[in-house]
Amino acid sequence: MDLILSRLRTVAAPLAGLGLLLAAAAILRAPEEEAQGIVQKIFYAHVASAVSSYLSFFITCAASVLYLWKRDRAWDFLALASAEVGVVFCSAVLVSGPFWGKPIWGTWWTWDARLTSTLILWLVYVGYLLLRPFAGEGERGARFAAVVGIVGFVNIPLIHFSVKWLRTLHPKPIVLNAQGPQLPPEMMTTLYITLGAFTLLAITFIAVRAEIERLRDLASAMRRHATKGEAR
Repeated sequence: MDLILSRLRTVAAPLAGLGLLLAAAAILRAPEEEAQGIVQKIFYAHVASAVSSYLSFFITCAASVLYLWKRDRAWDFLALASAEVGVVFCSAVLVSGPFWGKPIWGTWWTWDARLTSTLILWLVYVGYLLLRPFAGEGERGARFAAVVGIVGFVNIPLIHFSVKWLRTLHPKPIVLNAQGPQLPPEMMTTLYITLGAFTLLAITFIAVRAEIERLRDLASAMRRHATKGEAR
């Protein structure tokens, strides 16, 4: 696991930096949408942040399952790191959405099905992060957190399908639909570049944060060992 994360950091970090530069250039060059104007360009970062948060929370869920099965702390570190990164990107979704929606909907916030379910997702994983210190640093706290990490992921399919199942201000899917992408080629290319850049950025953050957590746990174990040695 440590070797894999180390190689991911080495490869993903420079690619993420390059990808962000390309994404910024692509967004600037992308044509403006006729009805929404320049504010529509928030769409690229908004969607890429959403996908990155879903990916991060999926890793949290999968790593939590593996931790409960294997009882290997490395999976718990990965779950925690992914949850933190997921909350960051989910926060970006909740912040960028109103800036995009205000000129179109005429309001900063509405209790739209997708908005509300996204807020619930954010609250669940913020709760996941807050739970860990109170539940303790040992196996007991990790088990409780793993359960929350798994249960919280159930909300993501609800977010995705909310625009199909419920009345909502959000448009129907314009990329993942039966008719194919509904964006002009230039906009689709910009979206793909931004998605790639944000995904690489999320992977980099997760790998770095998991390594920090592993080192923190190692330092804590060494301090406990030193304290026991002094007590003797």
